[in-house]
Amino acid sequence: MGKFLIKLFVKDHENISDPVVRERYGKFAGIVGIISNVILCAMKIIIGIFSKSIAIIADGINNLADASSSVMTLIGFKLASQPEDEDHPYGHARIEYLTGLFVSILIIIIGVQLFRTSIDKILDPEPLEFSYTTVIVLVAAIAIKLWQTFFNMGIGKKINSVTLIATGSDSRNDVISTGVVLLSVLIGRFTGLQIDGYMGCLVALFIVWSGIQLVRETSSPLLGEAPDEDLVRSIIDVVSSEPGVLGIHDLMVHNYGPGKIFASIHVEVDADGDLMKSHDMIDNIERHVKDTLHIEFVIHMDPVRVNDPLIIRLRSVIEKAFAPLDGVESIHDFRIVPSPTHTNVIFDAVLSPGCTYPEKQILRIADDAVKAIDDKYFVVITFDKAYTKL
Repeated sequence: MGKFLIKLFVKDHENISDPVVRERYGKFAGIVGIISNVILCAMKIIIGIFSKSIAIIADGINNLADASSSVMTLIGFKLASQPEDEDHPYGHARIEYLTGLFVSILIIIIGVQLFRTSIDKILDPEPLEFSYTTVIVLVAAIAIKLWQTFFNMGIGKKINSVTLIATGSDSRNDVISTGVVLLSVLIGRFTGLQIDGYMGCLVALFIVWSGIQLVRETSSPLLGEAPDEDLVRSIIDVVSSEPGVLGIHDLMVHNYGPGKIFASIHVEVDADGDLMKSHDMIDNIERHVKDTLHIEFVIHMDPVRVNDPLIIRLRSVIEKAFAPLDGVESIHDFRIVPSPTHTNVIFDAVLSPGCTYPEKQILRIADDAVKAIDDKYFVVITFDKAYTKL
């Protein structure tokens, strides 16, 4: 049914790389969420009032929070689609993450309030009014929430939307919480045990836990999470496939929201080759990455000497010295600068986030290695952080 609705209401639905189409998907998912959750909320609250079940009312209010989430999703996609301006040259796509974060906090607040209400129900219980209508409504609610789960997560994965994937996860959690409410109603009917307040507490705690999980998921991109491994691999494959590329390093990927990714990389080329041809190659790679991966891509060209016997020897010695050091991932931009009294051996060393070796110790190990060849050699290292794993 979801695919049918998408074909019916989302124009040009197959062209998901188009930001306009992506916005249509987000708005449509928001509208569907508002309508379906408002219906569920009304059904559950009415049934909860007539059956005197705080757990059912709590679950209905949770659906109202879901409807609010869908409203924020709708607004968020609209605001996030605004074009770049003078104050925001990278666009407004991160508003989608802020929307998800706001909704997650709202869910936590509602969960806390419902927990307090459920505690009151435990302290002052009332017998539940059982009816098969209640059971039918709850079963129907579970079915609708299951459909919402697959609908939102399917669209979220299709258009790479953290907010919609989180919304789908929340719908999945609602299936569990509504199932718990249904269980309390059935237990009360067939055993006489009044566990409605306790089940309401479980639902409320589950809502709070879900909200905390959603805060973590939606805030991670804002904090600067590691780039997608598949995207990194695709960039490396495209750049490395060019015959004139001798090496790559310092790949950095910046996520300014869905469809707004900027990346840069350093590419080593032969210093003794035709630099104009190398520059033309770099331009072609940048265009190719932008056209195929849909990211803004910039390459810094590093000329290196590949046929100098001394450079080859010194680099080999240092790489051998660094081999036992866990966390020293690679070296690059290797060069030597001779003078009448000494020679500087200059290069960059890439350290992983988990490297435990102090920079001074790494420098001393490299310096000892080259001085074993000639005590007039002095090592100069620029230490880089491995923001992505190449």
